[in-house]
Amino acid sequence: MTLFRLDASILPATSTSRELGDLVEAEWLAAHPSSTVVRRDVAADPMPATAWRDAVTSGFTPADQYTDGQREAVALRTRLADELIDADALLFTVPLYNYGVSQHVKTWFDLAYTDPRIDPQGTALRGKPATLVTVLGGNYEPGSPKEGWDHSTGWLRRVFADVWGLDLTVVHRPFTLVGVNPALDAFADVAAGLKTDAEQAAVTAGRTLAASRDA
Repeated sequence: MTLFRLDASILPATSTSRELGDLVEAEWLAAHPSSTVVRRDVAADPMPATAWRDAVTSGFTPADQYTDGQREAVALRTRLADELIDADALLFTVPLYNYGVSQHVKTWFDLAYTDPRIDPQGTALRGKPATLVTVLGGNYEPGSPKEGWDHSTGWLRRVFADVWGLDLTVVHRPFTLVGVNPALDAFADVAAGLKTDAEQAAVTAGRTLAASRDA
């Protein structure tokens, strides 16, 4: 039994997304103590900037004419896809950065998505259980002053659930910068409640993820 875990926070020591991911992982391991956790930290070990280009252009190049960059990109995309396909369940922890998707996650997805098993015609991940943990420094919920400024969560749902066909559960925690940014101090009570809710949601998601592979 294997759990694949991807982390994207650039501040692992204080990462709230990783903390919530740890709760999900703990429930998985409690149910499957002998399972393996395959980890990929795309912030600590980001994808090469030219890999997506080289992987795409390899599709228009005979294999015996590949450049070194194309060979390396094809090998890397195969490893990325293998990690996802070979796992029994998936866990992604992804913060919102600058109102958008983490650049490290975007370059990882773009490269993996060139593998024919999980490209627009690929079906290798359909129905696989997955949990997405996403955290946001502010509050971008409906009715808030910055409603609509979160351009990450919707995109992540789209590519994981709709494009790859994962059976996706989302754990969502806003207002993580309350207590860090003094301008948000007035929302301390609200943020504390959201933190508690997200932690419970992470535990529940972990149990659900584990139960999906109990058979």
